Amino acid sequence: MVIKKYKICMNCVMDTSDSKISFDSHGVCDHCIDFGRKVKPNWHTDERGKMELENIVSKIKVAGKKHDFDCLLGLSGGVDSSYMLHIAVKEFGLRPLVFHVDGGWNSELGVHNIQVMIDKLGLDLYTEVINWEEMRDFQLAFFKSGVPHIDIPQDHAFIATLYNFSEKYNIKYILNGGNISTECVRNPMEWLYYGTDMMQIRDILKRFGTVKMATYPFSPILRHKVFLRYVKNVQVVKPLNYRPYIKEEAIALLQREYEWKPYPQKHFESRFTKFYEGYWLPERFGFDTRRVQFSSLILTGQMLRDDALKKLKVPAYDPETIDQEFSFVATKLGITPEELRGYFNMPKKFYWDYKNIDLVFRLGARILRALGIERSIKR
Repeated sequence: MVIKKYKICMNCVMDTSDSKISFDSHGVCDHCIDFGRKVKPNWHTDERGKMELENIVSKIKVAGKKHDFDCLLGLSGGVDSSYMLHIAVKEFGLRPLVFHVDGGWNSELGVHNIQVMIDKLGLDLYTEVINWEEMRDFQLAFFKSGVPHIDIPQDHAFIATLYNFSEKYNIKYILNGGNISTECVRNPMEWLYYGTDMMQIRDILKRFGTVKMATYPFSPILRHKVFLRYVKNVQVVKPLNYRPYIKEEAIALLQREYEWKPYPQKHFESRFTKFYEGYWLPERFGFDTRRVQFSSLILTGQMLRDDALKKLKVPAYDPETIDQEFSFVATKLGITPEELRGYFNMPKKFYWDYKNIDLVFRLGARILRALGIERSIKR
């Protein structure tokens, strides 16, 4: 990692904590420039986007006409997936199988938000519970590896379980809450690496894992990006990319209609992610994911840069309760707070310190874009 003199973008709040960031002569970063040149021109939330989405919804209804459900929707309890569920049922008239993956770290607030949505909409909820001993050992292996992307064991389980379920029950459409409006700036690769790089996962498990992963759901990138997508015709749809999506307006609607409760920060529906993004990443590595989140909101006109800078001056975690959080995470993982502190202070490692297929990911993306199969912006 190249050490640069500190600099922050004059337009958003991304800075040189992203070691590969670059700036133009006006001090504007490449994240902002890429958004203006590549994302915004291809992002349609007007009448064109509305027509595209209506066409997709019609296809979903036709594909699911003879089934109990016409699509699969993963619900985390976060604002994006909760709002997506609302519009899928209330506006589109879809019949989703609502699916939740319990990786062992659900917060009370997250459980509440899932339940109020399900109850008010009169839906059934299918919950897949990941084997805790496998999840615990998987997460400990990532702590021991020293890398920043220790949320991969949890994220991979969510992704893989959804794809496995869609294949098993022949559900052709998966609704995904990912969106450009609040996520147009992507986390730098050194912060959050690919969660489906099975070469890296196997390498870290081989070096640091102690439990046989007999039931944990794995899904290699070729399986769900190529086989399921182009052979089994399983399509991932991101409805929030085809319509205006303002985060604060969505939160207000969810609170009004469902008694849904907001989180202090994006992704805090998981207690592990709250600890990881709120404390571990910024304090151990200097990576504050709020910079990515706030910059996305700035670029899409939902936040002022000055407000973002003020918020960044305050830690994402509560200094008065962080010791309790530290003890909670350690106890949950079956180790002492001292052992967890040892992982915090160990030498830093990154994805390139372990076996990986980063070049394959990059080459594959270029080929798909060149063939017109995959767009430059993710739908």
